[in-house]
Amino acid sequence: MRLQNKVAIVTGGGVGIGRAYCLGLSKEGAKVVVADIQEAEAKKVAGEIHQLGGEAFAVPVDVTSAEKTRALAEAALRKYGSIDVLVNNAALYSAIKKKPFSEIGEEEWDRVMAVNVKGLFLCVQAVYPAMKQQKKGKIVNISSGTALGGTPFFLHYVTSKAGVIGFTRALARELGGDNICVNAITPGLTISSPQQEGVLTPEQLQDRRKRRSFQRDQKPADLVGTVIFLASDDSDFITGQTINVDGGANMY
Repeated sequence: MRLQNKVAIVTGGGVGIGRAYCLGLSKEGAKVVVADIQEAEAKKVAGEIHQLGGEAFAVPVDVTSAEKTRALAEAALRKYGSIDVLVNNAALYSAIKKKPFSEIGEEEWDRVMAVNVKGLFLCVQAVYPAMKQQKKGKIVNISSGTALGGTPFFLHYVTSKAGVIGFTRALARELGGDNICVNAITPGLTISSPQQEGVLTPEQLQDRRKRRSFQRDQKPADLVGTVIFLASDDSDFITGQTINVDGGANMY
């Protein structure tokens, strides 16, 4: 197993794609810290991992709080003694309604930036001391293919996810001396729940399929292998990169 005895924190790990990351990392031998603002959902995922013979525990966290993200890192260290991987997955998406940029309120803009950008920053600050002491770590930031295609009527979300790419590159420059890899993934539209399907109309979903080389819906399982690769020793000489996983919709 490629992640045997590694300790991985997954934010937003209680639902959807985050749940798939947690289960996939566990299958490869990782001890998983399921971090989510929805504590009950995080506990369910940790329970699933236990039933499958893995190790995991749930930690409630609001990634916009420095106090809560520090508590998350401290809980992981108390439980497992190290932090080897951070998957920065928590984000606002399905709760956001598409609208013209002129109709986005200041409070809504700030909330999206707080979760989708500031949240990454605070989580990295929280785990960095442990990774620095270990002289190794893997940080995987989840961006979005919307930042590549410039999806309209979603300006706050797209802007936040473009920020994740810049954040990843700049942080990779800073942390190379500590032997910490920092990379990003840009998923295409991924169907993980009926609620997520509801973000687009059936016609829009069909149009997304047609844009891909692989003309089918993208599922959470399509992303798990890339996360495992970036969390594993196989990617030890890769940093500052953005890997696009969207079935061939965008090609760069």
